[in-house]
Amino acid sequence: MTDLIKINDLKKHYGKQSILKGISATVEQGKVISIIGPSGAGKSTFLRCLNGLEKPDDGSICFEEKNITSINERKLDKLRQKMGMVFQNFNLFSNMNVLENIKLAPMKVNKISNEAANQKALSLLERVGLEDCANKMPSALSGGQKQRVAIARALAMDPDVMLFDEPTSALDPEMVGEVLNVMKELADSGMTMLIVTHEMGFAQHVSDEIWFMADGFLQEKATPEEFFAQPKTKRAQEFLSKVLSV
Repeated sequence: MTDLIKINDLKKHYGKQSILKGISATVEQGKVISIIGPSGAGKSTFLRCLNGLEKPDDGSICFEEKNITSINERKLDKLRQKMGMVFQNFNLFSNMNVLENIKLAPMKVNKISNEAANQKALSLLERVGLEDCANKMPSALSGGQKQRVAIARALAMDPDVMLFDEPTSALDPEMVGEVLNVMKELADSGMTMLIVTHEMGFAQHVSDEIWFMADGFLQEKATPEEFFAQPKTKRAQEFLSKVLSV
């Protein structure tokens, strides 16, 4: 199995507040990793460091054998194209319809033709179950539909890895399942995925690995079976006792 991302002693602080306190880990190609832990653990900051949206203060991140923490902005932009990012709040362009949202980056960045971009966008909309929404504006969509469009938009760049930052946290409960189903299909297809999530059932059944973060540290890495049955650290035991008893 190829190592797609290697993280070594990653640190990040804002002023005097230390958010990431020295995280080291490896992401193998094709693996699905769920990053869980209490609020304020540094999970979203960690994810944003991985694709260069946040600049670490120390340590290194190697993506496909290139150190993204020490390359110039132009090279970073090129590597970032291989990392699809899905945010909590969709970030769709409100002045463009669904099809235009998905077509924009492939046409602008990859210089593909309008016809090719159309075909690709329609194929991706079918994949996420929204083939009938191509000409709708984002304002006409439900939260779950917007998030599925956001996933299709990220996939349009043919990424090597998908990063999800709490993709269901802004959704009404009845819309969570439709987004998780799309993510499960992606996982089943062999896509490398890192997912910051509070959906414990999803993490348990879809992930290859659970990474538990708390207090700025990656405190535990385990298979879902090991982690949910017998977490090793006291911090993880406390966390699970709270979230699984709700």
